[in-house]
Amino acid sequence: MKAVVLNKKGQPDRLVYCEVDRPVPGEDEVLIRVHAVSLNAADYRSMKMGMIPKRKIFGADIAGRVESVGKNIREFIPGDEVMGDLASYGFGGLAEYVSAPEGLIIHKPKTVSFEYAAAIPMAGVTALQALRDKGGVRKGQKVLIVGSAGGVGTFAVQLAKYFGCRVTGVCSTGNIQQTLSLGADEVLDYTKEAFTRDGRKFDLILAVGGNYPLTAYRKALADHGTYVMVGGGLSQIFKSLIFGRFLSLGSKKMKFLAAKANRTDLEFLVKLVEQGALKPVIERQYALENAAEAMNYLGKGHSAGKVVINIKG
Repeated sequence: MKAVVLNKKGQPDRLVYCEVDRPVPGEDEVLIRVHAVSLNAADYRSMKMGMIPKRKIFGADIAGRVESVGKNIREFIPGDEVMGDLASYGFGGLAEYVSAPEGLIIHKPKTVSFEYAAAIPMAGVTALQALRDKGGVRKGQKVLIVGSAGGVGTFAVQLAKYFGCRVTGVCSTGNIQQTLSLGADEVLDYTKEAFTRDGRKFDLILAVGGNYPLTAYRKALADHGTYVMVGGGLSQIFKSLIFGRFLSLGSKKMKFLAAKANRTDLEFLVKLVEQGALKPVIERQYALENAAEAMNYLGKGHSAGKVVINIKG
């Protein structure tokens, strides 16, 4: 099969489009013919940090069709359209075929395209768990989403509105209209103004990256408010883990989310997409042979939505 494989000696890109052996599914695995895969920060950050998948193939969020199943599989049969997040199972999505345990995939509705399905899992579940589980989001709250234009941010804006909140997004000038179109009540252009300067308060702050100090986020929280950090660079994550506990003394809470793939959460999100209450935002699409270019683009940190790789069937 064709795949995009990490080759540390590859020039000029370390991701090389080449021929590799097709995976052989185990007794508890499903072999999937991949139709679309989306890239996440987890892909390029893992590559940058030297955390390489066993098969040296990145790509966690996949959507495709079941090719064959192991003898212990009961939930899926060949021909089923499926989707899921394989980050906890060694990635492998940047290929024509990938094997996965049935516990990490769900049935893809016919009404949801392969591209949309691939765009949902990691970013959508992260946004949901950040708002609902860590943030305890409630109807009527004032929610600030820093980084409202990226993969997680675009889902977070829509989900916060779904939960009945007043949403303020923070992004660059070129992404203001997109954030408004997703339902945000207000958008702050971080190149022109800082939410930390005008004294406004928020019940829940979701930071998807962003280089503001933790003390600035805390100052912008209302009493009994919650700050949740998702993603970010290693230094940001380290500071959040070390200092967040001390800054959480009192009524304001500073939290960090390490999202986990969850079938129930993914099924909930897909239902919202089917109902028209949630729409994945896909900024760019690439062919599999151009996955290295896609990864380089995503790594610059300026994508306005999801980057999806289409794999010819």
